[in-house]
Amino acid sequence: MDILYAQVFFQALSATAIASGLFYTGFQFWHARRAARHANFTKLVELQMHLREMRVSDPSLAKVYRHDVEHAASEREVREYFFNLMQLSVFEIVWHGHRHGQVDDDYFVSWETRVREIASEASFRKMFDSGSMKIMHDGFQVYMTDLVRTTPARVDSEA
Repeated sequence: MDILYAQVFFQALSATAIASGLFYTGFQFWHARRAARHANFTKLVELQMHLREMRVSDPSLAKVYRHDVEHAASEREVREYFFNLMQLSVFEIVWHGHRHGQVDDDYFVSWETRVREIASEASFRKMFDSGSMKIMHDGFQVYMTDLVRTTPARVDSEA
């Protein structure tokens, strides 16, 4: 009788180990899928940023989409506009990674602190407040609108 109990015990133990292994494998696939989604998002934003970089290098390309540069009075303003959009793109990647558990809280907070400094600048505010198209995740747009609204504008002493 003891051998029968031992067999049942070891069968239950091996079934539990197999079930646990399957659960762990599923958990790993779930994490891998989340990481792949973030990698895909990052790649798309990087491609978008490259298009912006081209406009910083050659401001005449900005005229392809005239609405983007209606507010810009000079090549310098075109460059500032797209440079600030590039800054925003990098932070969007950090925001997305944080939102999906890929970026730690302390790292995100350090970025947010720096972005508030950038958001206080006149050129950033001009870019952000312009009616030009800015392709961003809707949640990020809401987040950034609140961040800019709650960040005081820097007052230049030279003005």
